[in-house]
Amino acid sequence: MKSYEVRCTIDAPPERVWAHLTDAAALASGGLGVLRLEGTIAPGARLKVWSEISPKRAFAVQVAELSPYRRMVWSGGMPLGLFTGVRTFSLTPAGGKTDFHMREEFRGLLAPLIGRSIPDLTPSFDKFARGLRALAER
Repeated sequence: MKSYEVRCTIDAPPERVWAHLTDAAALASGGLGVLRLEGTIAPGARLKVWSEISPKRAFAVQVAELSPYRRMVWSGGMPLGLFTGVRTFSLTPAGGKTDFHMREEFRGLLAPLIGRSIPDLTPSFDKFARGLRALAER
């Protein structure tokens, strides 16, 4: 299994962070490394995401879990679980601030093969966290 993650503390309550995290337009215009996001972020919704890391390719994901102000999970990949990517966004209250954690895990029978072609997502994850912090702390 291959995974990437980022953590940071945001000087804003979880409700404010959540408002930006679940706003597709804000994610695509806030310097988070997301170039375009089609769809509405809602339980069970299907989204198409274009990122700076692969600008010509849309990633199709489904909002697999949405627990307001706490947790959101996006999942996508190949049929039959041959290869899946699961991105989890977690918000934890921290005395008027929010501890933000984002993690993506790649799994499945083809993960060892496909995983080799996935670039290091650490810079992209760092940019997302910095961008979300900037939006929420305005």
